[in-house]
Amino acid sequence: MDKVQSKKKPFFKNQKSKQNSHKTVAGIIRISSKPMGFLVLNDEEEVVIFEENLNCSLDKDEVEVEVIGKDRDRKKGKVIKIIKRYKTRFVGTLEKYGNGLMFAPDDWRFYKNVDLSVLPKEARAGLKALVEIKEWANQNLNPKGEIIKIIGEKGVHETEMQSILLDKGIVYDFPIEVEKEAMQEAEKYSSEYFSARRDFRGITTFTIDPVDAKDFDDALSYEDLRGDVLRVGVHIADVSHFVRLGTALDREARKRAFSTYLVDRTIPMLPEVLSNDLCSLKPNVDRLAFGAVFDIDKSTGKILDKWFGKTIINSNKRFSYEEAQETLELRDKNYELWKGNYGKELEELNRLANIYREENKKNGAIEFETEEVKFELDSQGKPIKIYKKARLDTMKMIEEWMLLANREVAYFISQRLKKRGSGASLFRIHDLPKMEKLEDLAIFVRALGHELNIKNGSISAKDMNVMLSSIEGHASESLIKTAAVRSMAKAVYSTKNIGHFGLAFEYYTHFTSPIRRYADLIIHRILENHLNNGPTSKDEFESFSKIALEVSEKEIVIAEAERESIKYKQVEYMQSKIGQEFECTISGVTEWGMYVEDPETKSEGLIRLKDMTDDYFALDEKNYCVIGQKTKKKYSLGDKVKTKLVTADLDRKTLDFKLVV
Repeated sequence: MDKVQSKKKPFFKNQKSKQNSHKTVAGIIRISSKPMGFLVLNDEEEVVIFEENLNCSLDKDEVEVEVIGKDRDRKKGKVIKIIKRYKTRFVGTLEKYGNGLMFAPDDWRFYKNVDLSVLPKEARAGLKALVEIKEWANQNLNPKGEIIKIIGEKGVHETEMQSILLDKGIVYDFPIEVEKEAMQEAEKYSSEYFSARRDFRGITTFTIDPVDAKDFDDALSYEDLRGDVLRVGVHIADVSHFVRLGTALDREARKRAFSTYLVDRTIPMLPEVLSNDLCSLKPNVDRLAFGAVFDIDKSTGKILDKWFGKTIINSNKRFSYEEAQETLELRDKNYELWKGNYGKELEELNRLANIYREENKKNGAIEFETEEVKFELDSQGKPIKIYKKARLDTMKMIEEWMLLANREVAYFISQRLKKRGSGASLFRIHDLPKMEKLEDLAIFVRALGHELNIKNGSISAKDMNVMLSSIEGHASESLIKTAAVRSMAKAVYSTKNIGHFGLAFEYYTHFTSPIRRYADLIIHRILENHLNNGPTSKDEFESFSKIALEVSEKEIVIAEAERESIKYKQVEYMQSKIGQEFECTISGVTEWGMYVEDPETKSEGLIRLKDMTDDYFALDEKNYCVIGQKTKKKYSLGDKVKTKLVTADLDRKTLDFKLVV
């Protein structure tokens, strides 16, 4: 994130803390809309900080807080020092202020407007801008800021998408030196690279990706060796051949860490000459790949032999998921067409994938399949349709082969590290859920009429799957799955392998998407080094630990940007539906209202308790419902309710509904 350089005027003047007996604690502050701050301590005890004690701190800043008393059952605190700013650049709208302009941040957690010094000629009210905070030393005064970039007219599609990206520090354009290096790699590309690679160009190979994909990370090769053995190759784009350590390309890829996918665009991790062309496993052209090749018993799916190494492939066909699914279902309708379109290969790969899926499930892999939405946009970028993504067999098939490759690469590297007794790698780890969150989840599930088996303060993945299977088809299925996901620890990257709880894998890493994930590029380098018996450096562990932390943090930021673009388009779509009635599901209950979700568009909004005027409704927190004090009318989580949409606020990305009685 953005940092204030030491030579600049300080963003915040640290105040000296007075000598007293009050305890001080440090951590990340979260700001609510009141505004009010909250600091969660290691034992999950909370310190509340009222506005007058925020002392110029902002959401996600690292702060030192003095505990100054109690507020009901919570500790009350005061910010005495800002240790580290989360960021200093914000996106918002220029608004008229007297004879000049001021800046209103989009982020409602930024509870002050910003005074602007020098204004560019094109600045005017109604435009959105990126502003850097230069000075803020007094909680009672507005911060002072400087316009870094005028983005465009508020409410225009391109402006709003750019605003989301800039607010998260995600930049589309690549530096000139990075583009230049990418072009040089393209110009150097030749058949001389092929000689040291295992040649799969004569083997049936294809890719299966989303219909609108432009970068093809992975391909599957299929070879029938003899009656009972198949050879399946998982071939991954050999990005490490073109993006080498110490280059401008590598530095930029590390900075970006991931490709970002908004509702209408992709912001690639690599320049397009690489991501969409030279590295992409396009059909009917020779492409460099890194292969994980498995000899497999046809009937059982058992892996008889495996090989890892650099390959050269020439994909026979580029399937979309939908096209591959149609081919799978074509056998009984048109056998010749099915056979001529790689139907047999798809069928066998899908059958083996189903075997692996069942094995993983028996071992405790948790099957979280939550619904996602896609948008159909008009020429101006306005949403004209929202629909749920289909979960096709071909999607699940590709997932299983990628899981297999990731797991086997992680295991191979781990064994080499043990044998060497030195070195490090990146693992994708998923910790056990915390006891408190599991207990909350069990209460939540029980309130909706189901059971989650918790033994000795813990849960097995198998018991989680039993519960998830029991809710299939129920009105509360989506709510419980969402709550279950939130109760889980977040999967992260780490040099310390603790396994992956959700997948029930002892060893797991990310190897299969180096075009769009930097961690995978690192794994390719690590794997190649082990295959070549290369040396390990003393600072390897420290270097990879730093990368693991960087990409884990960046992953959260990018996920936020992607969610914000979805939320914005949902609210924009619903603007034309104001006054219409919807049958919604109650997705959350709070002391101020009920959150409801439209099942068709997955759009969520709020019904405020103060607007439910036929009774006085209060929250029953233990039973996840609100109850009328006179009528005893109860609205519970998961209930279906008839609602009317009354407002759609694009600035805050919120919807307001009212009950239709």
